Amino acid sequence: MRQDTRMKPELGGNRAVESPPPRHQAPADAIVLRGLSHAYGELQTLDAIDLEAPAHSVLGLVGPSGCGKSTLLELVCGLREPTAGTIAVGGAAAAAERLERCAFMPQRDLLLPWYSAIDNAALALRNQGMGRREARGAAAGLFERFGLQGFESARPDELSGGMRQRVAFLRTLIAGKPVLALDEPFASLDAITRAEMQEWLAAALRADPRTVVLVTHDVEEALYLSDRVAVLSARPGRIVAELASPAPRAEDRDAAVTDPAFVASREEALRALRQAMRGS
Repeated sequence: MRQDTRMKPELGGNRAVESPPPRHQAPADAIVLRGLSHAYGELQTLDAIDLEAPAHSVLGLVGPSGCGKSTLLELVCGLREPTAGTIAVGGAAAAAERLERCAFMPQRDLLLPWYSAIDNAALALRNQGMGRREARGAAAGLFERFGLQGFESARPDELSGGMRQRVAFLRTLIAGKPVLALDEPFASLDAITRAEMQEWLAAALRADPRTVVLVTHDVEEALYLSDRVAVLSARPGRIVAELASPAPRAEDRDAAVTDPAFVASREEALRALRQAMRGS
């Protein structure tokens, strides 16, 4: 499925290239989880999670419903504190410091129906104290790159599902955080739009690399968008498999997902997921 090149973002145009940090310092966007466990009262949701996401990599999380994937995202972002174990984002372990480094995109786009598309996209900047005109100007510069030119004044109910997701992703990205936590960002879309958005997001992350933790129920989506995929067991969620995605992956999604190496990795991931769902 080929995408109109006008819709491919070029997000990194004016971004300064920073020198790598000294070896004794953790990059601002590296994530390290050690012995992570979490419970809601007596309900154990996660158990002894050890994971790493190097700087500018994409870590995919798949597993049965209710295994703690979304909770894991919230823990990484500092929205919750773990019952046991440690989380570090760029070496920062405190919840407030993790939250400062992370931008969270939930399953629903949560666009404000009384705001225009550009005001929804600029909301993260407004929350940081930027004035309305300046925030709108910053968002407007990215609308063409996101395939949204001409829809700046449209209300959410005037946008297609894919366009709403682009606005939501622009709102997440424009916050400037080095880590993106994406919770089933395309779950509500039809199959064709979802495939288009996967290709679009892959292009966005090539243009402006961030460290990403992606929760999805779709193994193919996880392998296409991620560098590594962690498979979680049924609750309490434990890591039962870690798979490296085939590399290099074709930029064209259809070519990528039909490559024999990709198909073999997908089957391996599905076997691990079936075992996880059986609790074995």
